[in-house]
Amino acid sequence: MFAALNRLDGNVIGDCLPRHRHQAFIRFLKKIDAETLSPLDLHLIVDNYGTHKHPRVKSWVRRHPRFHLHVIPTSSSWLNMVERWFRDLTDKRIRRGSFRNVRELMAAIDAYVHHHNLKPRVFTWTASAESILANVAKCQEALDALH
Repeated sequence: MFAALNRLDGNVIGDCLPRHRHQAFIRFLKKIDAETLSPLDLHLIVDNYGTHKHPRVKSWVRRHPRFHLHVIPTSSSWLNMVERWFRDLTDKRIRRGSFRNVRELMAAIDAYVHHHNLKPRVFTWTASAESILANVAKCQEALDALH
């Protein structure tokens, strides 16, 4: 599944496909293009998966100047919001379901996206920068103690 989470309103644009090749990602980009207001510049933060960096994807993005892909490490906190959404999808729908085939699974995922978008919620960070940095410092101290 490809998913684009609008961090301003919590809406999700999703596309559930059997494979994650560059052709599927271009299809997903076209879906985003069709479902968003045309005057908006779109900044997509993507992990370093090869599909996002494929020459045909890069060519498509060059031909669509409102799209800006920012490729960052998979573990980056920028991706945590959409990864939390994927966790909720997994916990609230996929693990609770029983599916006879892939088509049923994909239909359940599409229904979950639709249901989510009826009342989307914006993800809000509750930890302060100071508490995050304090935790980072503790981790660094623990790592230093091991050496």
